[in-house]
Amino acid sequence: MAEEFQERTEKATPRRRRESRKKGHVARSMEINTVLILLAGLISLWLFGPLVYRQLVDLVVGTFTGSHGIEVDESSIYPYMLSWLARFLRIIAPILLILAFTGLLSNFLQVGITLTGEPLIPKLSKISPISGFKRLFSKRSLEELFKGIVKLSIIGYISYVTIKGEIPAYLSLADRDIADMLSFTGRMTLRLGFRLALALLVLALFDYAFQKWEYEKAIRMTKQEVKEELKDIEGDPLIRSRVRSVQREMARKRMMQRVPEADVVITNPIRLAVALRYKVESMAAPVVIAKGQRLIAERIIAIARECGVPVVENVPLAQTLYRTVEIGMEIPEELYRVVAEILAYIFHLKKGAFDEREGED
Repeated sequence: MAEEFQERTEKATPRRRRESRKKGHVARSMEINTVLILLAGLISLWLFGPLVYRQLVDLVVGTFTGSHGIEVDESSIYPYMLSWLARFLRIIAPILLILAFTGLLSNFLQVGITLTGEPLIPKLSKISPISGFKRLFSKRSLEELFKGIVKLSIIGYISYVTIKGEIPAYLSLADRDIADMLSFTGRMTLRLGFRLALALLVLALFDYAFQKWEYEKAIRMTKQEVKEELKDIEGDPLIRSRVRSVQREMARKRMMQRVPEADVVITNPIRLAVALRYKVESMAAPVVIAKGQRLIAERIIAIARECGVPVVENVPLAQTLYRTVEIGMEIPEELYRVVAEILAYIFHLKKGAFDEREGED
């Protein structure tokens, strides 16, 4: 219940956006589609209009001039009509294809590729008289009404100004033939169409910006919704904390298992311990294989002593190694000398102990 009273102040997460697209809820302006299709149709008529006009005239003239030689009965009229319709569709096919392509392109430019059948699922709210009445007087309906009034005003004003300027030319058509009248009417229609399309395109761009803003506002989330989504994605914080604790414990056990492999453990007697390993034949420099502080340091020192690994007290070196070198990394060059002296001393002691055992044998 608390969520219902929280303000939606957070931007939608990528997951929220994907779910919104799956439901068919996207930022899209139908005005953009309408204007682009109108422009495509006008450009198509401007480019292909004369050719389409001549082909249609030939089709109609041929139909009427050759009609006396056609035997019309039940068996012939159907194939004849199909043939005539096929010729008609071939003539206007380029314009139809351009309009269809423009419609698809305008949708793609706005929302990309979105395939979902959820908007087609029947919902009782869509056929409910009460819901329909509410939609009739909703904020959305008022916005569409205002937009429609603005569009009609623009169309009316541009049409009035354009036609008014051509009235003298219209009056002179009385002395011309039908071909001139049709040609003038066609040019006039295209001129008016392009003016209207450009004006409506500006309105459509504003409408798209408004639809985008409204969409972003609609998919905003409350702080609680963001937290719940994060919990769903990453899991419960307590569980995540427990998993991390187990992972740290396992890493610590693996580290302790490597302490017996160390050549020396450098300590700050009671707080820090760093175990180093160095093999001349395979390593360029000594490597830290374990480190820890307090209880972990005590455990490293205890294991080292149990396994006979030398423990050397060197407070500055222990602090520097612990602070600057991670497990599995080589020591920095500036520590080569001091570490080399310690390792040389330890290797000398080991060699001396080995020689003593050889002598006793």
